[in-house]
Amino acid sequence: MSEIILPKFINIGAGKVNSVNDILKKLNCENPIIITDKTMVELNIIEPLERTLTEMQIRYEIFNNTMPEPTAESIEEGVKLIKNGSFDCIIAFGGGSPIDSAKAMSILASKGGKMEDYKFPVISLESGIPLIAIPTTAGTGSEATKFTIITNEKNDEKMLCVGPAFMPTAAIIDYELTYSVPKRTTADTAIDSLTHAIEAYVSKKSNIFSDTQAISAMKLIAPNIRKAFNNGKDQIAREKLMIGATLAGIAFSNSSVALVHGMSRPIGAFYHVPHGLSNAMLLPTVTEFSIPGATVKYSECAKAIGIASFNDSIEDSNKKLLTELKQLNIDLKVPSLEDFGIKKEIFLKNIDTMATQAIASGSPHNNPIVPSHEELILLYKKLCE
Repeated sequence: MSEIILPKFINIGAGKVNSVNDILKKLNCENPIIITDKTMVELNIIEPLERTLTEMQIRYEIFNNTMPEPTAESIEEGVKLIKNGSFDCIIAFGGGSPIDSAKAMSILASKGGKMEDYKFPVISLESGIPLIAIPTTAGTGSEATKFTIITNEKNDEKMLCVGPAFMPTAAIIDYELTYSVPKRTTADTAIDSLTHAIEAYVSKKSNIFSDTQAISAMKLIAPNIRKAFNNGKDQIAREKLMIGATLAGIAFSNSSVALVHGMSRPIGAFYHVPHGLSNAMLLPTVTEFSIPGATVKYSECAKAIGIASFNDSIEDSNKKLLTELKQLNIDLKVPSLEDFGIKKEIFLKNIDTMATQAIASGSPHNNPIVPSHEELILLYKKLCE
């Protein structure tokens, strides 16, 4: 059994953003800095958090200059602000990018160095400034993972940073914060969390604990993706997606992701494709490649997702899984590379470098079938077909 690492506190439920004050008291913190993005502020999504802090007369400051797919350069301003302030904790509020940014800021502001110093295979053990993560999307699961991903803008490499140091001290899972999430983001983040669950389950690093979380996540996520996509105010679907995303985060944080994520990160770094969307583009192709290495486990994924019965054979279950993943992309209007605006000749030009970066991330080594460099190139080329 692997070592299990979780946040110290996880508060779950409608309106639980109001419990931030209780968590601050438990952590003996009273002067937080909020790390978020401009959208959270401009659309007033952050208002419930600000209101509850104000009511309890908690002093706070907001840094809202994080960016999607954060880079080492983009977090420098926040790191300087934290270093020069008297903040005793960080509240990360938003999607995966603000939370990932806040994780990196916590470590750099307290431990120093550059983000490259923490890149895998380095395992960071010592925590930085206490971090409370409040996700507003049901996707990355970053609120309950020991990972952060920061892009090195010098070479367009997405640096995977790993270790207990990157696990938030506390997490608040409030599905009501996701009601305003747009359809495209709802789809992309939900497929991201579904990918987390599937990859955690089939990973070579899976264990009984992570398997249990992964199966539970699939059961919650898969039947509710289309519901939330078609009706963003569907309370039940939003709640199940949110809890499913956190469970999927717990699953892969205590197991690992695999080939989809390894290949997805370079696509995001080179072409600024949102992470969940590049996962969606890859998931059917990579799953088809990987099934022969874990036929039983993939068939169990099909059953958990709800598109295969226990009377189906392993082969039939896996066929149904592939059919469902392809249909899900159609139903959620996942664009092709071309539709997204990526020219084929440019994509093909960078494939060799992307394959190298994918392997270097370490994730492909956890896949049921570990691809060679040449096989990775062929898999990338299939996205252009």
